[in-house]
Amino acid sequence: MSLPSGSKAQRSAGRHLLELFEALPEAERKTLLDLAEFLHARAEPQPRELGSPEAIPRPPVETVIKAIKRLSATYPMIDKSEMLNETSALMSQHIMQGRAAADVIDELEKLFREHYQRMLQEQR
Repeated sequence: MSLPSGSKAQRSAGRHLLELFEALPEAERKTLLDLAEFLHARAEPQPRELGSPEAIPRPPVETVIKAIKRLSATYPMIDKSEMLNETSALMSQHIMQGRAAADVIDELEKLFREHYQRMLQEQR
């Protein structure tokens, strides 16, 4: 069964696999992990299909938190943990230093866009 990377079907299959894994006794968990590592080691690397960003328009009034959620939905292919430090720094500038939400959101949009562009470059 081939599922597109990052698709709903793939996430659903991943959740199902995790549920099965958690239901197993410890010895069977180790066996399953050994099998997964074996399959991964012998598999041909598959290029990851990035897909295009979702067209979610920026509302006229938006909080920084809602902007992060919107941008996460706009760029579902991005691993948000890779941008955690930069995103947190921008959020802190807004909360702790009183930087205007609109300015922080502009920076967040730029950050997400640049990260996506780097991913595209790496894929080529």
